[in-house]
Amino acid sequence: MSNSPYVFEATMDNFQQDVMEASSKTPILIDVWAEWCAPCKQLMPLLEKLAEEYKGGFMLAKVNADEQQQLTGSLGVRSLPTVILVKDGQAVDGFNGALQESEIRKVLDKHIDMPEDEEAPYDKAHRLWEEGDVEAALAVLTEMNRNNPDDLKVLIDLAQLKAELGDLETAEQVLESLPPEEKMQHQAKQLAARLKFLRASAELPPIHELEDALDKDPKDPNALHLLALHHILQENNAEAMELLIRLMRVDSKYKDEVAKTTLIELFDKLGNNNADVRTYRRKLYTLMH
Repeated sequence: MSNSPYVFEATMDNFQQDVMEASSKTPILIDVWAEWCAPCKQLMPLLEKLAEEYKGGFMLAKVNADEQQQLTGSLGVRSLPTVILVKDGQAVDGFNGALQESEIRKVLDKHIDMPEDEEAPYDKAHRLWEEGDVEAALAVLTEMNRNNPDDLKVLIDLAQLKAELGDLETAEQVLESLPPEEKMQHQAKQLAARLKFLRASAELPPIHELEDALDKDPKDPNALHLLALHHILQENNAEAMELLIRLMRVDSKYKDEVAKTTLIELFDKLGNNNADVRTYRRKLYTLMH
Protein backbone atom coordinates (compact mmCIF):
# COMPACT_ATOMS: atom_id res chain seq x y z
CA MET A 1 0.00 0.00 0.00
CA SER A 2 1.34 3.44 -0.94
CA ASN A 3 2.23 5.93 1.80
CA SER A 4 1.10 8.82 -0.41
CA PRO A 5 -1.61 11.10 1.03
CA TYR A 6 -3.20 11.05 -2.43
CA VAL A 7 -3.62 7.26 -2.65
CA PHE A 8 -5.97 5.03 -0.64
CA GLU A 9 -7.57 1.58 -0.68
CA ALA A 10 -11.24 1.58 -1.69
CA THR A 11 -13.60 -1.09 -0.30
CA MET A 12 -17.34 -1.69 -0.14
CA ASP A 13 -17.31 -0.17 3.35
CA ASN A 14 -15.73 3.18 2.43
CA PHE A 15 -16.67 3.50 -1.25
CA GLN A 16 -19.81 5.59 -0.83
CA GLN A 17 -18.20 8.13 1.48
CA ASP A 18 -14.58 8.20 0.32
CA VAL A 19 -15.23 7.90 -3.41
CA MET A 20 -18.73 8.91 -4.46
CA GLU A 21 -19.34 11.66 -1.90
CA ALA A 22 -15.73 12.83 -1.79
CA SER A 23 -15.70 13.24 -5.58
CA SER A 24 -17.93 16.30 -5.21
CA LYS A 25 -14.86 18.11 -3.84
CA THR A 26 -11.98 16.25 -5.51
CA PRO A 27 -12.06 13.96 -8.57
CA ILE A 28 -11.36 10.32 -7.70
CA LEU A 29 -9.48 8.02 -10.07
CA ILE A 30 -10.43 4.39 -9.38
CA ASP A 31 -7.84 1.77 -10.31
CA VAL A 32 -9.26 -1.77 -10.31
CA TRP A 33 -6.38 -4.23 -10.22
CA ALA A 34 -5.30 -7.72 -9.15
CA GLU A 35 -2.06 -9.25 -7.91
CA TRP A 36 -1.91 -11.70 -10.84
CA CYS A 37 -2.43 -8.99 -13.49
CA ALA A 38 0.88 -7.97 -15.11
CA PRO A 39 -0.51 -4.85 -16.87
CA CYS A 40 -1.96 -3.77 -13.51
CA LYS A 41 1.50 -3.83 -11.96
CA GLN A 42 2.82 -1.86 -14.91
CA LEU A 43 0.11 0.78 -14.59
CA MET A 44 -0.10 1.21 -10.83
CA PRO A 45 3.25 2.98 -10.20
CA LEU A 46 2.52 5.33 -13.07
CA LEU A 47 -0.85 6.31 -11.59
CA GLU A 48 0.75 6.79 -8.18
CA LYS A 49 3.43 9.01 -9.72
CA LEU A 50 0.79 11.14 -11.42
CA ALA A 51 -1.17 11.42 -8.17
CA GLU A 52 1.96 12.83 -6.54
CA GLU A 53 2.62 15.18 -9.44
CA TYR A 54 -0.93 16.56 -9.44
CA LYS A 55 -0.61 17.12 -5.66
CA GLY A 56 -4.25 16.65 -4.74
CA GLY A 57 -5.73 17.51 -8.10
CA PHE A 58 -7.24 14.03 -7.84
CA MET A 59 -7.20 11.13 -5.39
CA LEU A 60 -6.27 7.61 -6.48
CA ALA A 61 -8.57 4.89 -5.12
CA LYS A 62 -7.15 1.37 -5.53
CA VAL A 63 -9.62 -1.51 -5.69
CA ASN A 64 -8.25 -5.03 -5.33
CA ALA A 65 -10.52 -7.03 -7.64
CA ASP A 66 -9.90 -10.34 -5.84
CA GLU A 67 -10.56 -8.95 -2.37
CA GLN A 68 -13.42 -6.64 -3.41
CA GLN A 69 -15.39 -8.83 -5.80
CA GLN A 70 -18.76 -7.29 -4.92
CA LEU A 71 -17.47 -3.76 -5.46
CA THR A 72 -15.72 -4.81 -8.69
CA GLY A 73 -18.96 -6.31 -9.97
CA SER A 74 -20.98 -3.22 -9.08
CA LEU A 75 -18.53 -1.11 -11.09
CA GLY A 76 -19.21 -3.24 -14.17
CA VAL A 77 -15.57 -4.27 -14.52
CA ARG A 78 -14.98 -6.89 -17.24
CA SER A 79 -11.20 -6.72 -17.67
CA LEU A 80 -8.15 -5.62 -15.73
CA PRO A 81 -6.83 -3.11 -15.26
CA THR A 82 -9.89 -0.87 -15.39
CA VAL A 83 -9.58 2.80 -14.51
CA ILE A 84 -12.63 4.98 -13.84
CA LEU A 85 -12.63 8.73 -13.18
CA VAL A 86 -15.43 9.85 -10.84
CA LYS A 87 -16.41 13.50 -10.45
CA ASP A 88 -19.43 14.89 -8.57
CA GLY A 89 -20.63 11.36 -7.90
CA GLN A 90 -20.61 10.36 -11.59
CA ALA A 91 -18.24 8.30 -13.74
CA VAL A 92 -17.04 10.88 -16.29
CA ASP A 93 -14.18 9.07 -18.02
CA GLY A 94 -11.90 6.06 -17.88
CA PHE A 95 -9.97 3.45 -19.80
CA ASN A 96 -8.98 -0.21 -19.86
CA GLY A 97 -5.45 -1.56 -20.04
CA ALA A 98 -2.05 -0.02 -19.32
CA LEU A 99 -1.95 3.19 -21.35
CA GLN A 100 1.14 5.32 -21.88
CA GLU A 101 1.59 8.27 -19.54
CA SER A 102 0.83 10.81 -22.27
CA GLU A 103 -2.55 9.17 -22.93
CA ILE A 104 -3.41 9.03 -19.22
CA ARG A 105 -2.58 12.72 -18.90
CA LYS A 106 -5.02 13.50 -21.70
CA VAL A 107 -7.78 11.77 -19.74
CA LEU A 108 -6.87 13.58 -16.52
CA ASP A 109 -6.38 16.99 -18.05
CA LYS A 110 -9.88 17.01 -19.52
CA HIS A 111 -11.33 16.98 -16.01
CA ILE A 112 -8.59 18.01 -13.59
CA ASP A 113 -6.73 21.28 -13.20
CA MET A 114 -3.18 21.38 -11.92
CA PRO A 115 -2.95 23.22 -8.59
CA GLU A 116 -2.64 26.95 -9.20
CA ASP A 117 0.74 27.16 -7.51
CA GLU A 118 2.08 24.14 -9.38
CA GLU A 119 4.26 24.91 -12.39
CA ALA A 120 3.96 22.46 -15.27
CA PRO A 121 7.25 20.57 -15.82
CA TYR A 122 7.71 21.82 -19.39
CA ASP A 123 7.15 25.44 -18.29
CA LYS A 124 9.54 24.94 -15.40
CA ALA A 125 12.24 23.58 -17.71
CA HIS A 126 11.97 26.60 -20.01
CA ARG A 127 11.93 29.04 -17.11
CA LEU A 128 15.14 27.50 -15.75
CA TRP A 129 16.63 27.54 -19.24
CA GLU A 130 15.84 31.24 -19.71
CA GLU A 131 17.31 31.98 -16.27
CA GLY A 132 20.55 30.34 -17.37
CA ASP A 133 20.29 27.24 -15.17
CA VAL A 134 20.85 24.84 -18.05
CA GLU A 135 21.74 21.86 -15.85
CA ALA A 136 18.48 22.13 -13.87
CA ALA A 137 16.46 22.53 -17.07
CA LEU A 138 18.20 19.47 -18.47
CA ALA A 139 17.26 17.44 -15.39
CA VAL A 140 13.56 18.34 -15.73
CA LEU A 141 13.48 17.54 -19.45
CA THR A 142 15.39 14.29 -18.92
CA GLU A 143 12.75 13.16 -16.42
CA MET A 144 9.98 14.13 -18.83
CA ASN A 145 11.68 12.19 -21.62
CA ARG A 146 12.07 9.16 -19.35
CA ASN A 147 8.34 9.24 -18.59
CA ASN A 148 7.27 9.86 -22.17
CA PRO A 149 9.96 9.02 -24.76
CA ASP A 150 7.55 9.72 -27.64
CA ASP A 151 7.25 13.45 -26.87
CA LEU A 152 9.33 14.85 -29.74
CA LYS A 153 9.09 18.43 -28.48
CA VAL A 154 10.87 17.43 -25.27
CA LEU A 155 13.39 15.37 -27.22
CA ILE A 156 14.39 18.30 -29.43
CA ASP A 157 14.67 20.59 -26.39
CA LEU A 158 16.96 18.03 -24.78
CA ALA A 159 19.14 18.02 -27.88
CA GLN A 160 19.31 21.82 -27.88
CA LEU A 161 20.38 21.85 -24.24
CA LYS A 162 22.99 19.18 -24.92
CA ALA A 163 24.32 21.36 -27.72
CA GLU A 164 24.51 24.38 -25.40
CA LEU A 165 26.52 22.27 -22.95
CA GLY A 166 28.93 21.29 -25.73
CA ASP A 167 27.72 17.73 -26.22
CA LEU A 168 27.23 18.10 -29.96
CA GLU A 169 27.52 14.38 -30.63
CA THR A 170 24.50 13.52 -28.46
CA ALA A 171 22.51 16.41 -29.92
CA GLU A 172 23.25 15.20 -33.45
CA GLN A 173 22.28 11.63 -32.53
CA VAL A 174 18.93 12.85 -31.20
CA LEU A 175 18.32 14.89 -34.35
CA GLU A 176 19.19 11.93 -36.56
CA SER A 177 16.80 9.67 -34.62
CA LEU A 178 13.77 11.85 -35.41
CA PRO A 179 11.21 10.61 -37.97
CA PRO A 180 11.76 12.19 -41.43
CA GLU A 181 8.62 14.32 -41.19
CA GLU A 182 9.74 15.71 -37.81
CA LYS A 183 13.13 16.70 -39.22
CA MET A 184 11.27 19.11 -41.50
CA GLN A 185 9.56 20.87 -38.59
CA HIS A 186 10.78 24.37 -37.73
CA GLN A 187 12.30 23.48 -34.34
CA ALA A 188 14.27 20.54 -35.76
CA LYS A 189 15.56 22.65 -38.65
CA GLN A 190 16.60 25.32 -36.16
CA LEU A 191 18.55 22.73 -34.20
CA ALA A 192 20.22 21.31 -37.32
CA ALA A 193 21.36 24.78 -38.35
CA ARG A 194 22.69 25.61 -34.89
CA LEU A 195 24.61 22.34 -34.68
CA LYS A 196 26.25 23.06 -38.01
CA PHE A 197 27.29 26.51 -36.83
CA LEU A 198 28.59 25.11 -33.53
CA ARG A 199 30.65 22.50 -35.37
CA ALA A 200 32.16 25.21 -37.52
CA SER A 201 32.94 27.39 -34.48
CA ALA A 202 35.52 24.93 -33.18
CA GLU A 203 37.82 25.90 -36.04
CA LEU A 204 37.20 29.65 -36.10
CA PRO A 205 40.12 32.10 -35.67
CA PRO A 206 39.67 34.84 -33.04
CA ILE A 207 37.34 37.68 -33.99
CA HIS A 208 40.06 40.33 -33.79
CA GLU A 209 42.15 38.49 -36.40
CA LEU A 210 39.22 38.39 -38.82
CA GLU A 211 38.39 42.06 -38.22
CA ASP A 212 42.06 42.97 -38.86
CA ALA A 213 41.95 40.98 -42.10
CA LEU A 214 38.86 42.90 -43.24
CA ASP A 215 40.49 46.23 -42.34
CA LYS A 216 43.32 45.30 -44.68
CA ASP A 217 41.04 43.90 -47.36
CA PRO A 218 37.27 44.59 -47.02
CA LYS A 219 36.65 42.01 -49.78
CA ASP A 220 38.50 39.12 -48.12
CA PRO A 221 35.94 36.29 -48.65
CA ASN A 222 37.35 34.00 -45.98
CA ALA A 223 37.28 36.73 -43.33
CA LEU A 224 33.73 37.73 -44.31
CA HIS A 225 32.54 34.13 -44.04
CA LEU A 226 34.22 33.26 -40.74
CA LEU A 227 33.31 36.55 -39.07
CA ALA A 228 29.69 35.95 -40.06
CA LEU A 229 29.84 32.56 -38.29
CA HIS A 230 31.14 34.26 -35.15
CA HIS A 231 28.19 36.66 -35.20
CA ILE A 232 25.72 33.82 -35.71
CA LEU A 233 27.04 32.02 -32.63
CA GLN A 234 26.75 35.23 -30.62
CA GLU A 235 23.16 35.72 -31.86
CA ASN A 236 24.20 38.90 -33.70
CA ASN A 237 22.07 37.76 -36.58
CA ALA A 238 21.64 41.02 -38.51
CA GLU A 239 25.41 41.58 -38.49
CA ALA A 240 25.96 38.02 -39.70
CA MET A 241 23.44 38.41 -42.53
CA GLU A 242 25.01 41.68 -43.64
CA LEU A 243 28.44 40.03 -43.81
CA LEU A 244 27.04 37.12 -45.82
CA ILE A 245 25.34 39.53 -48.25
CA ARG A 246 28.69 41.34 -48.61
CA LEU A 247 30.34 37.98 -49.35
CA MET A 248 27.78 37.25 -52.05
CA ARG A 249 28.54 40.61 -53.68
CA VAL A 250 32.27 39.89 -53.50
CA ASP A 251 32.11 36.28 -54.72
CA SER A 252 28.74 34.52 -54.81
CA LYS A 253 30.41 31.23 -55.84
CA TYR A 254 32.89 31.21 -52.92
CA LYS A 255 33.16 27.72 -51.39
CA ASP A 256 30.24 26.30 -53.38
CA GLU A 257 27.98 29.29 -52.64
CA VAL A 258 28.54 29.05 -48.90
CA ALA A 259 27.15 32.57 -48.30
CA LYS A 260 23.77 31.70 -49.81
CA THR A 261 23.69 28.30 -48.08
CA THR A 262 24.55 29.83 -44.70
CA LEU A 263 21.94 32.57 -45.12
CA ILE A 264 19.24 30.01 -45.86
CA GLU A 265 20.28 27.91 -42.84
CA LEU A 266 20.18 31.04 -40.68
CA PHE A 267 16.71 31.87 -42.02
CA ASP A 268 15.61 28.36 -41.01
CA LYS A 269 17.14 28.80 -37.58
CA LEU A 270 15.33 32.08 -36.89
CA GLY A 271 12.01 31.44 -38.66
CA ASN A 272 10.00 33.50 -41.14
CA ASN A 273 8.48 35.77 -38.47
CA ASN A 274 11.88 37.29 -37.68
CA ALA A 275 12.15 40.87 -38.99
CA ASP A 276 15.82 40.46 -39.98
CA VAL A 277 14.96 37.31 -41.91
CA ARG A 278 12.32 39.16 -43.93
CA THR A 279 14.73 42.01 -44.68
CA TYR A 280 17.67 39.87 -45.72
CA ARG A 281 15.57 37.33 -47.59
CA ARG A 282 14.56 40.22 -49.89
CA LYS A 283 18.22 41.24 -50.27
CA LEU A 284 19.18 37.67 -51.11
CA TYR A 285 16.37 37.44 -53.66
CA THR A 286 17.52 40.69 -55.28
CA LEU A 287 21.11 39.45 -55.56
CA MET A 288 20.04 36.13 -57.07
CA HIS A 289 17.79 37.77 -59.65
